[in-house]
Amino acid sequence: MSISSMRTLSLLLLCVSGMAVAAPKQVQLTYEATRNGQPFAKVTETYRQEGNRYRIESVTKGVGVYALFGERRLTSEGEVTAQGLKPAHFELHQGDNEKRSLYTDFDWGANQLKMKVKGKLNTVPLEAGAQDLSSFVYQFMFVPPAGNELKLPVTTGKKLRTYHYNIDAKDEALETAAGKFKVMHLSEAGPDADEDGKELWLGTEQHYLPVKLMMLDDKGSKIEQVLTSINVE
Repeated sequence: MSISSMRTLSLLLLCVSGMAVAAPKQVQLTYEATRNGQPFAKVTETYRQEGNRYRIESVTKGVGVYALFGERRLTSEGEVTAQGLKPAHFELHQGDNEKRSLYTDFDWGANQLKMKVKGKLNTVPLEAGAQDLSSFVYQFMFVPPAGNELKLPVTTGKKLRTYHYNIDAKDEALETAAGKFKVMHLSEAGPDADEDGKELWLGTEQHYLPVKLMMLDDKGSKIEQVLTSINVE
């Protein structure tokens, strides 16, 4: 390797490492979630890093009649590396119904993703850089979206799919109950875009944390999740 190539590689590694160092160690976000414009849940998310380990917890509590469905709880645990988050374990629980619980293990040594659904194990090849439903938006703290599109392998707990987003705008203004933000707007560009239409608005001055999320559920209802408070340390 030439001296110039080594210098270029060293600079690249320093930049990547710098992104990991610059990311916050603790984050707490709260959101109001609406269905077709009507409030139906409060979402609280926490991200904590201790040493080179992280833990993310997301709790959705229904309001009104939706409280009868119980809490929806997601957790992700793993390692913080120079390339960002490297999940090791992911869980999803809906109320007290164990049949709806999902358990996922990332076996990076064997390059296998092990997803347990209703007691049955489904193992698929593990793609480099894969994330889970909780970790993928926090990965943007380490590797912000760039260019005109983004592709990222993400497990839902039932399958591994590639999230494909178009980066539609990089400096929009968005006002929420938590304040005014400059945001990057991402819209889903994959084959499922017409079915669930996921969109993300990331705070460009808040470590690219999600300020707003939008999707369509399996019944075609419009779900919006908008930031109401943010605490970053």
